[in-house]
Amino acid sequence: MSDFVWTGAEVVSALETGTCGYAGAIEGLAAPSGPLAGHRYTRVWTDSRTVEPGDLFVALVGERFDGHDFLHEVTAKGALAAVVTRDAEQSPAGLACFTVADTLRALGDLAAHRRRALSVPVVGLTGSSGKTTTKELLRAALATTRRVHATEANYNNRIGVPQTLLATPDDAEVVVLEMGTSEPGEIARLAEIGRPDLAILITVGEAHLDLLGSLEGVMQEKLDILRGRADGGISLVGDLPEHLPERAREVDPRVHVAGDSGRADPERRAESVEIGEDGHARFSWGGRPVRMGLAGRHAAYDAWIALAAAEELGVPAAEAIRGVESVGAPGMRGEIRRIGAVDVMLDCYNANPQSTRAAIDTVAGRAGHRVALLGSMLELGEAWAEYHREVLLHAAERLDAVWATGDYLRAVEADAGHVVPPNVSLHADPAEALPGILEALRRTATAKDPATLLLKASRGVGLETHVPALEAGLPETGPGEG
Repeated sequence: MSDFVWTGAEVVSALETGTCGYAGAIEGLAAPSGPLAGHRYTRVWTDSRTVEPGDLFVALVGERFDGHDFLHEVTAKGALAAVVTRDAEQSPAGLACFTVADTLRALGDLAAHRRRALSVPVVGLTGSSGKTTTKELLRAALATTRRVHATEANYNNRIGVPQTLLATPDDAEVVVLEMGTSEPGEIARLAEIGRPDLAILITVGEAHLDLLGSLEGVMQEKLDILRGRADGGISLVGDLPEHLPERAREVDPRVHVAGDSGRADPERRAESVEIGEDGHARFSWGGRPVRMGLAGRHAAYDAWIALAAAEELGVPAAEAIRGVESVGAPGMRGEIRRIGAVDVMLDCYNANPQSTRAAIDTVAGRAGHRVALLGSMLELGEAWAEYHREVLLHAAERLDAVWATGDYLRAVEADAGHVVPPNVSLHADPAEALPGILEALRRTATAKDPATLLLKASRGVGLETHVPALEAGLPETGPGEG
């Protein structure tokens, strides 16, 4: 495959082919003999702070920033041109401008142009939970035999997905794009940009209901990744919720299904699934044993998706399993930190009812005293109170003690008839719950019988900021030791 080069002509082609409302560039740009027709751009870039000489700068506009305010700065740093929504005459001297109606859509159109130039498989994956974990498991499975270019962190929105595609190195052998959504139409747009050869829908659950409206709204939004796959591409879904395979077949009758139930295809079905006292799953995949490096049954579910996807891309099962087993918990996504005699499971990068129940179940399967500090699950729409009460009851049934804060307290207060289980303590703020948690753990946790504390909340709660207080308050050994 020859190296891809951004030229003025490539930029014009991308913008004219796309949907950004291209209004034209400076005079003569598109003509073969025009002043910038031969210009080559080092990168397509959106961050003014790290622009380098030769870049094409895309002036994005957000709620708290406007890239147009930095045109002089990027010109001084050596940017050759910019994609803007303002008239070219307003740009600094020496900076050529491509004028469009919407620079965010232009960024996507440029990325779609880069996608069309790729001759390697592109994977797109989405789901209400497990996206980043599945992406990392798949990256590891593929990396045993391929050079993989994948989404970093969880940069999975209308900016992150184009940036990932635009940064694809010429020697990449497979591209993995994580795709997220918070509003109707976002998955459709990301699939339009990435046009995945392998479209993966992990699961569908209660997430972003404030804008997607209902579980049916979530389902329709997520199914857009299957609708947007490349011609001749493959669709792969998980077997949860139970009706997901059936709904997926309405979009693609040939969809492949992975999981551990009878809904999964026999050749994509995990067998002999067991969860050890440490919370780590063991199972058989294609007759080969697998031991997860991640805790929780939900992580095993993500692994089944990743192993099935790796098989679709031709990675030998033994190599894919080796990659999957090597993956440990990323920061704040089921990460376990030992603090004294307590294993703190830090799972506060995101939270919805589905992922919170899964985290609770993971802790419930561990040995020793099992407790949780729960913070608000955000973006749940009108049914937020009902979801918080349901999850609270699930935690109370499965764990020894629960401290719940924020919207959990407000949800209980909103229902005068709701009975709070005796092992639940409600607080307005996580800081108020810490003294009781520390006291309980000092009584129960020992080096021989460590306790597990789950910290689970949406990212906006900042529950991880209370870890230093836990580190300072928990003893190195339990009662009667040392």
